[in-house]
Order: sequence, then structure tokens, then C-alpha cells
Amino acid sequence: MKTALLFPGQGSQTVGMGRDLAEAFPFARDTFAEADDVLEMDLRKIMWEGPEPVLTSTENAQPALYVHSIAVWRVLESVLGPISVAAGHSLGELSAHGASGTYSFADGLRAVRIRGELMAGAGKVQKGTMAAILGLSPEEAEDLCAKGREAGHVVVAANLNADGQVVVSGEVAGVAWIAENAAGAGAKRVLPLNVSGAFHSPLMAPAAEAFAAHLATVEMSDPTFPVESNVLATSVTRAGPVADLLVRQLTSPVRWKACVEDMVSQGAERFIEVGPGSVLTGLNKRNAKGLQTHSTGTVEAIAALDVSPAA
Repeated sequence: MKTALLFPGQGSQTVGMGRDLAEAFPFARDTFAEADDVLEMDLRKIMWEGPEPVLTSTENAQPALYVHSIAVWRVLESVLGPISVAAGHSLGELSAHGASGTYSFADGLRAVRIRGELMAGAGKVQKGTMAAILGLSPEEAEDLCAKGREAGHVVVAANLNADGQVVVSGEVAGVAWIAENAAGAGAKRVLPLNVSGAFHSPLMAPAAEAFAAHLATVEMSDPTFPVESNVLATSVTRAGPVADLLVRQLTSPVRWKACVEDMVSQGAERFIEVGPGSVLTGLNKRNAKGLQTHSTGTVEAIAALDVSPAA
């Protein structure tokens, strides 16, 4: 059975994340300890005790998600067998490359922390926001955003998650325009998101420029299994384009539906969500109908895959 991996993005973090993994699996416990040493901060305390506003801040949420995902991957790696392809949603793409060995755990973690800081900083300089649009296809949402831009607003379809689930991003007035006009385009609901900036929009350009400078210092190798690019919705097998694609991702849409469809076209038969929560597992009910998808963010969920705590 060809196994594909899915790595969650920002929004999947919860206070207490990973504590049970550290108690049950030595590989996970060592990963959390290593992360604290690399960042020279008590990330475990933030992940396990919060408070929630501290954990959900972009500069903390992103490294917390990366560390949790890599901890789960280190537990699963020896029992899943060969991996055919992997994909990560936004921040999750960096976790996927970390799992595939494109860069070291430490280099990836430092890059993720810097990415979060840069994105939060860009959000303070250029105020923006995001909202989930329910009931529109990615194509319909992109058409609506195009009309918003024609009306003079900065707004884009940022997360093309699935038919009926798209997130838009841009200046506050632009997202408000979308909310006012969404029903007329056929949308069922508009849900404002509690974010610190307009991620995956042109407003992230300052963060992208600074992130490019950092990634230029990171040593990269060819991934041990293909990793889908959020920007291209095709898999990357060489180190060469990785840095550029991760930079472009900050100002480009996350083409998630197309990424999963590309994985299915490559023969993926089973999906494993590696990290906290089950957001991507839920989306796969639409994006990969009929195929198995398992979340593995907790000891209980991993036990369902017959992975022993002694792994």
C-alpha cells in the first residue's frame, strides 16, 4: 500500500499538545527536549501549559506544530514502511521537508521560528486578516476575489482547501468586501479567522524577502521522499528549488486540494496525518474520497495504527 503523509498547518495547535507523546515514546520525548535546546526557550511549557494566547501567537504556534509533527514522524518512521509522497499545509510544508531530511531538525526548527516571527511582524506593519468562505469552490472563490481586486481591494484566495472550503486573505477592507458579497456569489457562510496578518497574500512580501535571506544560509539535501509544493501542486524531488518555493509560498495561495489530487494521481492509497489534530483528515473526505486517512497526533491515535509505545 502506497502511503502518503500529510502535515498540518497553523490552527491545529492546542494547549497540551504532545505531552502524552512525550510520556509514552522516548523518540518524542527526546524531540521536545532537543527543540528547547535549539531554540533556547521552554517551548514544551508553552505547548503543554499555554496559556492559549501565547501558544497561538504565530511565532510560537509554528515551531510548536513543527516539533509535534517531527516527534510523531520519529515514532512512526520505522513502522510505516516506504513513503511515496508527502505534503504539508502552509507551515506543514516545512515539517514535511524536515521529515524527508531536506534539512536537519535544528535548521528546520530555526527556520520555522524565524518564519513565524517574520509573518507576525509583517502583520503588524501592514494590517490584514483572513476569513473562511464556506460553500464556494476554489475557482468560485478566486473569481470573487478577482472582483474584489477590481473594486480596488487587496484580497486573494489564500487557502484553496477543498470544494466548499476556501480561505481568503488581504487587507481588512478587502476581506470585509468579500464577506459582504459572498452570499451573492453562492457562499453559505463567512467565518472571520483570528490571525495576526494576511498570510499567503501580497501583504506578506516583507516577510518573504527576509525569509529568503535566512533560507540562503540553510544547508539542504535532496528529500528522501517527494514533497508537494503548495505553490505548484506538484512534488519536489530535488533540493534546488525548495528554498525559492518556501519563500514564494508566503505570498502565494496554498493549493491544498490540488496537492492532494496530485498525490492521488501518483498512486497514493493511504494517507497519514502526522501532527496534532485532524483538520487535513477531515478535508480528505472531500479531496481523496474513498481512500483511508488516519490522524496520529495522540498516543491513542497512534495505537490505532498498531504502533507500540516501545517504538
